[in-house]
Amino acid sequence: MDIITGFSQGLMVAMQPENLLYCFVGVFLGTFIGVLPGIGSMAAISMLLPLTFYLDPTAAIVMIAGVYYGAEYGGSIASILMNIPGTPSSSITCIDGYPMAREGRAGIALFTSAIASFGGGIIGMVVMAVLAPALATLALNFGPTEYFAVILLGLVAASAVSNGSPVKGVAMVAAGLMLGTVGVDITTGAERFTMGIPEMRDGVHLVIVAMGLFGVGELITSIRANATGAHQNDIDYKKFYPTRAEWKSMFGPIWRGAGIGSFFGALPGTGQTVASAVAYAVEKKVSPNRANFGKGAVEGVAVPESANNSATQTAFIPTLTLGVPGSASMALVIGALMMYGIVPGPRLLVDHADLFWGLVASFLIGNILLLILNIPMIGLWVRLLRIPYKYMYPTIIVLICMGVYSLNNNVFDIWLTLAFGWAGYLMKLFRFEPAPFLIGFVLGPMMEEQLRRAMLLSRGDPTTFLTRPISGTLIVITVLLLAWSIRSALKARRQGRAMPMLSDE
Repeated sequence: MDIITGFSQGLMVAMQPENLLYCFVGVFLGTFIGVLPGIGSMAAISMLLPLTFYLDPTAAIVMIAGVYYGAEYGGSIASILMNIPGTPSSSITCIDGYPMAREGRAGIALFTSAIASFGGGIIGMVVMAVLAPALATLALNFGPTEYFAVILLGLVAASAVSNGSPVKGVAMVAAGLMLGTVGVDITTGAERFTMGIPEMRDGVHLVIVAMGLFGVGELITSIRANATGAHQNDIDYKKFYPTRAEWKSMFGPIWRGAGIGSFFGALPGTGQTVASAVAYAVEKKVSPNRANFGKGAVEGVAVPESANNSATQTAFIPTLTLGVPGSASMALVIGALMMYGIVPGPRLLVDHADLFWGLVASFLIGNILLLILNIPMIGLWVRLLRIPYKYMYPTIIVLICMGVYSLNNNVFDIWLTLAFGWAGYLMKLFRFEPAPFLIGFVLGPMMEEQLRRAMLLSRGDPTTFLTRPISGTLIVITVLLLAWSIRSALKARRQGRAMPMLSDE
């Protein structure tokens, strides 16, 4: 009853004209910025943070939150239409969203993304309201061994994201892990694989890798394809909304994706990219339509978008209840709260109940606003594909270069992005999937850090990963998932060899 009372009071707070206005401003700006490649929610919050200095604390946090989950939704639009992830977590949506757009089903992909984002956001909001204390306690029990096991599970799941050979998927994850080691070692201060280049001392930025592999790489592929007349975007404007069968097929993935996303969102340091990757890998294993994953499956768009947005909502659980930011964006949220003299932690739900429940209720309003804003605009977004290629390609390149240059105001980053673009193009030629590479790159440094901490605490005893209940369970699940992937690959290879023999007969 306390939850219902708290949410009702929070709804009254969120419905106040000032809070309602800034919720709308937040989701609108977040969606717009999310579409732009290379900007992302963190840069958006950083730019808008000074504007919140003169606002009421609740209105400020509601607006910042709106920018955060609005940007995550906006990132899927560029992923689907142009294969350019607006945010890192949207890279998983590229896998099936862009093939749908290539088939003339961009409207269906965008509609599925909107519905899945709304469903995942609402489920994440309910989880935050109902299970915030319990999930915060669970997250508090996670130490370095548990985080290492979670990240290892995410990496094995990432190899399963690959549509080709599992060996190629593992190879891409390993390559991403190696790239993540470039730069100055935080522990020893030694330079690793910088090749004497000063700009490489800080490592390679995630935006550079994502924009290069997905944006520039796809651009090179598209330019070559259109130069030879290999394909054109043939859009059917009658196919803006899913069929009855597609409607039915998306509900299960939305629920499963939201459940996985809610769990990973509540764990500090994992976030939306891990949630989307794991949810996609799980759905690819359990879906009856698994053969179409990577070729334009509706489920392949629904599950990462649902996981992404539910993780975005539940990311506020450790931030507000423990004072532990799960990401750089959440660190900015903590900074904004502390500017107002509000200390995030277990006392927040008691001392500032109106702010907490007002924020939770604003998630409901914000997700409804996103739905109202974006479903009528599906036709507008799809018509972007009608822009002639000779105008679209230079515009995309300029946007990518602007986004990358804004990171460090360094031309070297632009050249590095172009190099990753050619690498992404070569991956496509040899049928290596870039998504596992990106996930390995994101999770590698985090896994290395947690491994070092765990080994220091256990005095070099590796059995600590198996003797602790949570980490031991997660490692067993990882081994089972890996064994299942290998078994499925061997089974598919045997069937592939049997088909020619049957045809000869």
